[in-house]
Amino acid sequence: MDAIEFLSTAHRVIKREADALYQLADSLDDRFGVAVEVILSAKGRVIVSGMGKSGHIARKIAATFASTGTPAHFVHPAEASHGDLGMMAAGDVALVLSNSGETPELADLVAYTRRFKIPLIGVASRSESTLLRQSDVALVLPPAEEACGTGIVPTTSTTMTLALGDALAIALMEHRKFSPENFRDFHPGGKLGARLSKVADLMHSGEDVPLINIDAPMSDALLEISQKGFGVVGVLRDRKLAGIITDGDLRRHMDGLLTMRAGDVMTRAPKTIPPDALAEEAVAVMNERKITCLFVVDETGPAMPEGFLHIHDCLRAGLG
Repeated sequence: MDAIEFLSTAHRVIKREADALYQLADSLDDRFGVAVEVILSAKGRVIVSGMGKSGHIARKIAATFASTGTPAHFVHPAEASHGDLGMMAAGDVALVLSNSGETPELADLVAYTRRFKIPLIGVASRSESTLLRQSDVALVLPPAEEACGTGIVPTTSTTMTLALGDALAIALMEHRKFSPENFRDFHPGGKLGARLSKVADLMHSGEDVPLINIDAPMSDALLEISQKGFGVVGVLRDRKLAGIITDGDLRRHMDGLLTMRAGDVMTRAPKTIPPDALAEEAVAVMNERKITCLFVVDETGPAMPEGFLHIHDCLRAGLG
């Protein structure tokens, strides 16, 4: 085979799997909604299981559920027969995947759900299969051809199962009104965690915030700027943020600077950001206004600054 033939194979496989996803979308009926309701009514966790390639898909579905507000974990069907059935309990719901619906390793797990009245949602391609006949809710995959062409390599079937799991997870997530802030709680690390960080997570607070009273002499303001090391100081009037003094303000008032008060030099009504705003929003504000810092003020309460955010804090967190 040459490069053109390889590319042709790739196109055929991807188009065949894409067609299968359209078939899956068209085939879904009320049973999908019943499956969502069964999971929502469960007091425990979603136990996701499958063997072989279906097992790999089951692990991903369990992880997606868990990260979007639906407690879930994967149980290997072979290990379940040797003690891991104890990971299921009353109040749980089982989501079991098998393309054929006849995977022998699933027998003990399915029997356990029937014995202890644990709701069972089955996913398979044959409605008359043992798994789906035993299930409380049967989700049938459409008869789409495997992408390999020989029908023996799980490709199209696993793609459909994965998409079906994603559809369940998103339906559950939307019902629970799962927000980006909730998502960040489960993803505190990496680039995604940085993008969903709140201003309060990154800001300086307490004694680290550079502040001075509006009537303070500029010698005190310069000392505060130097000690805090941010090149800026916030100016307070009656404990509220009235203005800000930056390097630019110092240059504009160079003549007779030390004879002035902080209120004479400050830029009034500076832009602020609330503590519960996303840090990415703060970066956007700083970029738009071509500034390097923001004082953090809860706009619903007193205007006393709660913190201070510098662009360097955002860059260190992976934003920018």
